[in-house]
Amino acid sequence: MQIAILLYDRFTALDAIGPFDTLGRLSGAEVVFVSERPGPVRTDGGALALVADKGLDEVTRPDIVLVPGGPHPEREMANPAVLDWLRAVDAGSAWTTSVCTGSLLLAAAGLLDGRRATSHWMYLDRLAEFGAAPTGERVVYDGKYVTAAGVSSGIDMGLGLLGRIAGDDFAQAVQLMTEYDPQPPYDAGSPEKAPAPLVAMLRGHHLPGEGVTGSR
Repeated sequence: MQIAILLYDRFTALDAIGPFDTLGRLSGAEVVFVSERPGPVRTDGGALALVADKGLDEVTRPDIVLVPGGPHPEREMANPAVLDWLRAVDAGSAWTTSVCTGSLLLAAAGLLDGRRATSHWMYLDRLAEFGAAPTGERVVYDGKYVTAAGVSSGIDMGLGLLGRIAGDDFAQAVQLMTEYDPQPPYDAGSPEKAPAPLVAMLRGHHLPGEGVTGSR
């Protein structure tokens, strides 16, 4: 089984690494990081890079396709090389998946037309522009298409898909080995739970403490 994880400039690291660290544990699986051009690809923060071992033209029949998101997906949503590759590999994939705004790339390629799908809460409504049916669920299955909401939900998606492929026992073993037992210090992980002023601030693309020395 070959698992192809698409990389592109300024993707979000955990979007790719979460599913990599779950699905990549499948026995006999080959995980390949692929990009328009082989080489290091920078994440959205700029300080970290993952290496794409192969170019798009070298990966033609993966069994699982994974598209991570990023804060600025627009460039790849209009990139013919990426969209054409997604359409081509989707024709033979067993599963076509995404995390966060990666679903917008799938939608822009025409792969989610008429399908239920999710994305990061700040971008969810944009799916409708491409004919998809947005839902705020954390992980959405529609046929062979699996979309996960923002960033951390890629781990949930990876474990869920692992269970469908290798069985619940194996997926639970991976969950236990990775000690994936979320106990967050705050209950602000969705716009429905977070304080309304914080949601409004992030919708305006601002972070608390911006401009304060030492903040990001």
